[in-house]
Amino acid sequence: MEHTKATFSKVAAPVNTAAAIDTRWNSFPYLVAVMVMVTLVSVFHVWSRVKVIDLNLEISATNRLFQEMQQENKRLKVEIASLKTPARIEALAKGDLGMAMPTDQQVIVIK
Repeated sequence: MEHTKATFSKVAAPVNTAAAIDTRWNSFPYLVAVMVMVTLVSVFHVWSRVKVIDLNLEISATNRLFQEMQQENKRLKVEIASLKTPARIEALAKGDLGMAMPTDQQVIVIK
């Protein structure tokens, strides 16, 4: 019988439920503040990820435009080289403009 008495003497006292409810309501503003902070951090994280994706798309479009401009530049350089050939210039001068090579009497050498 003594053994049972010792075991039951360690039973916890009943909890005051009004105090427990007051403690819960006292921590409510902190819980709300934590929830607001978690929500704000989550919204910021999602916004930043969307911004990163948008910037990556813009970078891709700019790189594609840069490649197209480089190809256009190469094409124009080839066109310039073909337009500057002496044979083409001479053919245009003789055909369209009616020019001819000067004769020896028309050439004056200046010393």
